[in-house]
Amino acid sequence: MFITFEGLDFCGKSTQVEILKKYFEDRNDKVELIREPGGTSISEMIRDILLDKKNSEMFIEAELLLFSSSRAQLVREKIIPLLKQGYYVISDRFHDSSIAYQGYGRGIDLEAVKTIQRFAIDGAVPDITFFIDVSLEEIQRRRTKHGQNNLDRIELSANEFYHKVYDGYLEICETEERVKRIDGTKSIEEVHQQIINEINLLEKL
Repeated sequence: MFITFEGLDFCGKSTQVEILKKYFEDRNDKVELIREPGGTSISEMIRDILLDKKNSEMFIEAELLLFSSSRAQLVREKIIPLLKQGYYVISDRFHDSSIAYQGYGRGIDLEAVKTIQRFAIDGAVPDITFFIDVSLEEIQRRRTKHGQNNLDRIELSANEFYHKVYDGYLEICETEERVKRIDGTKSIEEVHQQIINEINLLEKL
């Protein structure tokens, strides 16, 4: 099964992917956790370029294509081979991030973004995607607590950008049946249980 997690920066999804990985390990399942951008040596080098604050002059089109390049490498080098070997593959972000961040957030033509993503992922559509929903106010509080100096190039984006990204995620939740909207304001344990419940339902199909 291919499972992806989405949400605004600081929504808590990275905590949940680690907990879910342990859940599968405790079941003695084969599981691999990957992150985006990154996950392979080539993709990690692209990640460094994308997140480096020194690259503030990067054009939004270049940003989209770099994210997609990293993703294309990850899909072919890791995701598809692992799925063929019977692994549960958990990804911290995937192609929905580009639709939300570069499409809705940056304002790049949505159909162009979606077309590029279809090419990049080569049919590797997630079986289920969890959108960890946390209010923009809470996200802003967490970003402030994290400290300006510790934010990467994307995280330094203006609040208006994050409003657009959030609206984009809500639209994705409405239009994609595989995307499950999870209340990220609940306790870590409650959020995890919601995720497990959805996975169990899918495994019974």
